[in-house]
Amino acid sequence: MKWLGIILFAITGLVLSAAIPAQDATEIEWKDLVPEGYTPPPVRSQAYYDMNPEAMGQPELNAPVVEALDGKKVRIPGFVVQLQAEDSKVIEFLLVPYEGACIHVPPPPPNQVVLVRFADGYPIRQAFNPVWVEGTIKVERADGDLAVVAYQMDAVEVTPYM
Repeated sequence: MKWLGIILFAITGLVLSAAIPAQDATEIEWKDLVPEGYTPPPVRSQAYYDMNPEAMGQPELNAPVVEALDGKKVRIPGFVVQLQAEDSKVIEFLLVPYEGACIHVPPPPPNQVVLVRFADGYPIRQAFNPVWVEGTIKVERADGDLAVVAYQMDAVEVTPYM
């Protein structure tokens, strides 16, 4: 009889823990990655950079960040700039706020670039379209070949933007 009580107690605990939803991610926008009062530089066309090649560098390498985001579970939309792939899936990429950033025009300031690692991988064929990325964001600078980033994230989910 004692074992029956222990088993029922354990099963009740499992059922209750399964019924409690996991912490939902907070949906954020790119403006949430910059402190109040900071205005990122304007996005310019490829034609502008063709006529002004000296302006091709990444601007404001010491752009301020929002420290309060560190360790928060977030969901943010953006565009993928592939860094590393395996088995036709992107496993590491830069998430940027607009299409063509880092490729056709200079990268945005570091506080507008997120280095994402996604162990499950996201299909390369779908990586040309906007995505939602969910995971825990870290305020952590990294210098890469394409850009300096101010935020990093280990993604738990990457899905098409809809």
